[in-house]
Amino acid sequence: MESIHNLMSQLAIMQWSDFLDIALVALIIYKLLPLLKAPSTARIAKVAVTIIVIAWLTDVAKLHTINFILSQFLAVGLLAFVVLFQPELRRMLDHLGNVRLSTFFSNSKPVQEMESVIMQTVMACDIMSREKVGALIVFAREQRLEEYFKTGTQLDARVSEQLLRNIFFPKASLHDGAMIIRDGRVAAAGCVLPLSDSVRLSADLGTRHRAGVGMSEVSDAVVVIVSEETGTISVAVGGMLKRHLAPETLEKMLRKELCPEETLENEQKLKNLVKNMARKKEDVYEK
Repeated sequence: MESIHNLMSQLAIMQWSDFLDIALVALIIYKLLPLLKAPSTARIAKVAVTIIVIAWLTDVAKLHTINFILSQFLAVGLLAFVVLFQPELRRMLDHLGNVRLSTFFSNSKPVQEMESVIMQTVMACDIMSREKVGALIVFAREQRLEEYFKTGTQLDARVSEQLLRNIFFPKASLHDGAMIIRDGRVAAAGCVLPLSDSVRLSADLGTRHRAGVGMSEVSDAVVVIVSEETGTISVAVGGMLKRHLAPETLEKMLRKELCPEETLENEQKLKNLVKNMARKKEDVYEK
């Protein structure tokens, strides 16, 4: 009861600026936490937390020598982190730079025509899979992927099954690179992606698959890969590769990753409303 009383008394003397300060801090933490999903960011966070915890435990246990060493390391920790984790820090800064300010303060995503984009992509991948035509398609989400976007040829075209198949046609000039779809449109093609150096990947995977996984490791993008050798359809998200996908499974994965749940629910409600209105009209005509 005493703790509750102290809390209530503290709330009573707080001003509106204090509540605003707390709300802004909570919002910033909430928006920055998803960045820890990236393997590079998680690696830095794990190392930092581990060192701090060990330093605290050695201080409690009075292990003076190891605590002194850790204290000295923490004293120059910023410089050490810059030196040791330079590639990861660079990727983190790229992530923050590629996130739009509007999406930082909002959960909304561009979903116009996303249903059509997914359907056209699935149809193209299904055909290319049967014809064993290699493809590498990157769906940009909150991160804009400007660094990789500039390495290819800018298009700004509507997504269609014919366009995707023409770009990845073996004799086409852009078929070797990756296609980036952003805001529901083909933004660029022939783009160069970073290769993954993960040891978890199978040895039989080629450059196209490693590029797809590498792209998903350094960004929040969803990457679709069609194997040129086997025709297998795969999807890379968050550094994880899911292989041997049927077109129906590919469609479900893309809907799950690219279409917000709220949007799907609203679309379902709208469809149900239209159906109910149509039924009512039919009932009126029958009467």
